[in-house]
Amino acid sequence: METIGKIIATEKQPSTIEDFTFWTKKDLKLKPFDVVVVEHIQNSKTFGVVEEISHMTDSPSALAGYISSDFGEVDSIAYTDRIGMNYVKCKVVGNTDGIYIPVQEGKKVYLASECEIKMALGLDQVKNPIPAGYIKMYEGKNEQTLPVHFNSHFLIGPEGAHLNISGISGLASKTSYAMFLMKAIQDVSIKGKKESVAFIMMNVKGTDLLKIDQMNERQNELDAIRPVYEKLGMDMSAFKQVKYFYPYSKDYTAYTYEKEYVIKERLETKNAFQYKYLFETDEDKECLDLLFANVDDPNDTIESIINFIISNGGKFNGVESWEEFKSALYDQTQTSKTTGSGKEISVLSWRKFYRLFNKSFQKCRQMFTEQLGSDGRSVRLRDQIAKIQKNDVMVIDVAKLDEESQGFVFGDVMRAVYNLKLGSSERPDEDIPDRIIIFIDELNKYASNDVPKSSPILRQLLDITERGRSLGIVLFGAEQFVSDIHKRVKGNCATQAFGRTNAIEITKEDFRFVPPVYKTMLTRLKQGEYIIQNPVFRSMLNVNFPLPIYKYYD
Repeated sequence: METIGKIIATEKQPSTIEDFTFWTKKDLKLKPFDVVVVEHIQNSKTFGVVEEISHMTDSPSALAGYISSDFGEVDSIAYTDRIGMNYVKCKVVGNTDGIYIPVQEGKKVYLASECEIKMALGLDQVKNPIPAGYIKMYEGKNEQTLPVHFNSHFLIGPEGAHLNISGISGLASKTSYAMFLMKAIQDVSIKGKKESVAFIMMNVKGTDLLKIDQMNERQNELDAIRPVYEKLGMDMSAFKQVKYFYPYSKDYTAYTYEKEYVIKERLETKNAFQYKYLFETDEDKECLDLLFANVDDPNDTIESIINFIISNGGKFNGVESWEEFKSALYDQTQTSKTTGSGKEISVLSWRKFYRLFNKSFQKCRQMFTEQLGSDGRSVRLRDQIAKIQKNDVMVIDVAKLDEESQGFVFGDVMRAVYNLKLGSSERPDEDIPDRIIIFIDELNKYASNDVPKSSPILRQLLDITERGRSLGIVLFGAEQFVSDIHKRVKGNCATQAFGRTNAIEITKEDFRFVPPVYKTMLTRLKQGEYIIQNPVFRSMLNVNFPLPIYKYYD
């Protein structure tokens, strides 16, 4: 590639083992994230990633520029142009021979070839590749477009796992990038025979994820998607092996934004089911704590009440339906009925518990029912998760449920996945998918810094991010502001993806080690553009990805 400049090493701005600067022509087009190559000792080459670009002239002060324009005549023509150059700061990301002493003054700087870009960023060392998007390097005649791949072992385990995606809402943003990655993972899993994967996706907004098995029908978008998919080796198809799960209601649409005729068609073809919550087993009773996930319980009163219920204390002995449970719970709130009420639990605590339970129970009364029915259209989610097959995609619709009920369903799903992977089912291990990816948008509802420490959903999320990698349980979470998320949840995510955000967010602790120019870029990233960080890559990457290949619109 062409020579573009030479190294500058001054008394005040020396080269170091971490960074260097060089001058280049003022009309050369460079941008942050571009890779450059520098001559180094012993015929080696050092690679740098552009972080900052400044322009400098021989003008000693701003006043000199004013004077040289006939003392402020903006239309005046200078007798001679100022001597100027662009001053580029780069981060060192590698050396061909592992030599990390500072680069020397006056050494030539080049644009990198495709092979050198891959070597510099660590893209040539990626094993077990999963498409992550593509990068654009340089501009004009030197422009290059390169595919980027994750090492699956550092995205979904076993070396590293979990993905956190942040950024403000918008088309081709958080959900779109997560879905692009999961589509890539499913493609690789179906083609290969090494490790199997299954997906559980929580639909939390409208009908966002309720058509992912249908192809995008907009030809102009497909024309733009096709070359990217070909470059990344992905199939031009929507998600395969998809089943949808809607909250049960007699009129079909009470708890979902999906259209009634669509639900009926899918139920008829067994492509969808309605899920219910029964009150039959201890497992049903143990899920009660999920309804109170966002209730602060410093004295563990709620936990004590639930333990009393599980142990069949008082009138809870023999309770087999939600109505019987509600009646027994009401009895505990009456001051005159103290027999078997649990002496350590006050009547006021029982009343608070009853009030909170009844609030959620009444909002989704049809979902909490007494039997599944004989037509096979109604199911328990935990039973379906226990039977999940390799490459299956379960889309669980919770978008129209109230916040407490959404948390209840999400918590139940996580527990069911844990039970499956811990061997509580009778299925042989080789029949269970090696990795189960759980995708949840609006993660801040369940893992923010404001969620009570006693929250059972937060405890489950912490367990998944800290221990799930070894069990094959992987969390893909998304939220608007990463600074809101519990530090142990985001800290255990091996991959971070940052989308367009606001100026206030980039001042937070999470962005302390992000170079200033990258921070500024984060406030104006375009749709379909993300900055990603992964242990395999030697630097943060500015990746692009296409619009969804599935039908994401009505």
